[in-house]
Amino acid sequence: MKVADIMTRGVISLSPKDSMRRAAERMLQYGVSGFPVLDSGKLVGIVTQGDFLRRAASGTDGQPLRWSEFFSVGGSDSDRPRAHARTVGEVMTRDIVTVSDDTALDAAVELMERYHVKRLPVVKNGVLIGIVSRVDLLHAFIIGTSPRQRSNDS
Repeated sequence: MKVADIMTRGVISLSPKDSMRRAAERMLQYGVSGFPVLDSGKLVGIVTQGDFLRRAASGTDGQPLRWSEFFSVGGSDSDRPRAHARTVGEVMTRDIVTVSDDTALDAAVELMERYHVKRLPVVKNGVLIGIVSRVDLLHAFIIGTSPRQRSNDS
């Protein structure tokens, strides 16, 4: 089986200029833990819940942020412009592991394990065409497991 057989197509993405709040709202809205980040159609990063947590732990100046500052909630009016200035581009992961649509699933799984990532963007000729995630792999497992094999595992 190849990545093309199971990948999610029509992937929703964010821009590096999007606010972190918008990213968090989208994660909740779509029930996902990360998004590819595109700049003028080019894949430039991935933003995940893990990026949010790492950013909240360190802050921009090395000091921990309060959650209200991190997500631009609360604070005085004078704090809000600074809080809203935090963007996806500031927190996203830039070193991205990608695969092509003809990558074997075994190879994709090995990359996910080696790099400790939950999703791999799928690119073709430099363009994002999909994403393969752990959920996609679970679907492939179910599809690839016959009823007889499933009953033997019980």
